[in-house]
Amino acid sequence: MYNDRSYGEPKLISRGRPEIRLDSFDPVEFCSARLGIVPDPKQADVLRSTAKRGLLNCSRQWGKSTITAAKAVHRAWTQKGAMVIFASPTERQSAELLTKAANLARRLGVKRRGDGDNKHSLVFPNGSRIVALPGTEATVRGFSAVSLMLIDEASRVTDALYRALRPMLLVGDGDLWLMSTPMGKRGFFYDEFAHGGEDWQRFEGPVTENPRIRPEQVEKEREKLGKAGFAQDFLCQFVDNGSTMFATEMLEAALDDTVTPLLV
Repeated sequence: MYNDRSYGEPKLISRGRPEIRLDSFDPVEFCSARLGIVPDPKQADVLRSTAKRGLLNCSRQWGKSTITAAKAVHRAWTQKGAMVIFASPTERQSAELLTKAANLARRLGVKRRGDGDNKHSLVFPNGSRIVALPGTEATVRGFSAVSLMLIDEASRVTDALYRALRPMLLVGDGDLWLMSTPMGKRGFFYDEFAHGGEDWQRFEGPVTENPRIRPEQVEKEREKLGKAGFAQDFLCQFVDNGSTMFATEMLEAALDDTVTPLLV
């Protein structure tokens, strides 16, 4: 039985291998009946989303690694030959997310087996693969026709890595999901959330809406982190880190898209 005692993770249950129609691939039903995950309503919305571009701005201990790993396993299991990519700031973090996906896939009878080419990978019986990439721009190139790309801790991923990853989605018209807690008003995660426009479906998961964390625990974290730290890590707010002379809002307000830059 898979048993995660963290209050921040979705509830996992042990039901053996219940019957489920082979043609029933609703992601929430799939996760509940086949993977043993009971998502809360917001997590169910993330699982069911068919957005080409999704952005999950969530608090610490929201359960994003479990839910996105389940989303990846659902894609790999239900679509023959699908390529799913995990990326994160470091190779270790990507590998951890792959391990979580492999543990969930084991409930489907999928034995952990790599593809023979990539250090951290998982092959499904239908030819689908999940590959976890290292966190450096120079070592992630070479993939194409990606069906689903999940970038974990996106606020900590460099813009250079993000630029290197996005072209992998072009050939297969793949889906891109960014998941993270904020880390100041900087980087592509903030830019896409604040200025990405209607291309992105945005989800927010503050700790105040997390049914798995008790209010008294929240208050303890508020006392330890202070106002700004708590607002960022647990209320999903993008907070200036004080490293710049001018506030981000002031700089953004000074920009004028109608002015033509002077080329020297």
